[in-house]
Amino acid sequence: MKNLIRLRDGVAELAPDDAWELLRDVTEALPAGEIILPLKNWLALESGAGHGVWLSPDDDPQRLDGHLDELPLIVIDFPSFRDGRGYSLAYLLRSRLGWRGELRAVGDVLRDQLAHMRQCGFDAFAVREDKSAEDALKGLAGLSVLYGRSVIEPRPLFRRRS
Repeated sequence: MKNLIRLRDGVAELAPDDAWELLRDVTEALPAGEIILPLKNWLALESGAGHGVWLSPDDDPQRLDGHLDELPLIVIDFPSFRDGRGYSLAYLLRSRLGWRGELRAVGDVLRDQLAHMRQCGFDAFAVREDKSAEDALKGLAGLSVLYGRSVIEPRPLFRRRS
């Protein structure tokens, strides 16, 4: 994927050498290599091990319960920057299902969304291809103090004060 930003030990960096290929429609034999499949296609495989899974906003992340140890990567689609369902999917995967692997946002991903996406549990962001990933990196440094709870800091600000 192009325009990819990853968080490594809390530090955001560009990831120019990403080999994952997102297949939005699977109609024939799977290509070789690191591929990301839609949830329904991933679940239909006898063994999805080694393949990533792509969740659309309508998908239920609970369907992955019991399969999380087989997944190297989960991708959540944002078909429009106005569609916030992906934030909820990420939060559920991290907080309820305990997903600890890479969680990547794809689709209509813009700089202004990255800080909030990070708070919901995303640690990789495929910025829209017509935008600059270098510029989007600045979006991750946008908030210095968070008042509410998040996946990163589950205690609200008033509980963090000593």
